[in-house]
Amino acid sequence: MLTDALEHLVRGIVDSPDDVDVRRRSGRRHDVLQVRVHPEDLGRVIGRAGRTAKALRTVVTALPGGENVRVDVVDTDRR
Repeated sequence: MLTDALEHLVRGIVDSPDDVDVRRRSGRRHDVLQVRVHPEDLGRVIGRAGRTAKALRTVVTALPGGENVRVDVVDTDRR
């Protein structure tokens, strides 16, 4: 549910919604939601001074089950 909600939010922000990919990874202390977007949309998802990324993290944390999840925006050029 969290991955679907985050994917829906990110698709509304970017110019290339078909390139949005959100994956859930299990970590030691918490799960990680990795967000991958088209390289040209990376700045839109991060936002000025990281405000958009911070807002996405806040929304995910407010959802049921989101308190133990971390959101990472992954740079697709550095795979």
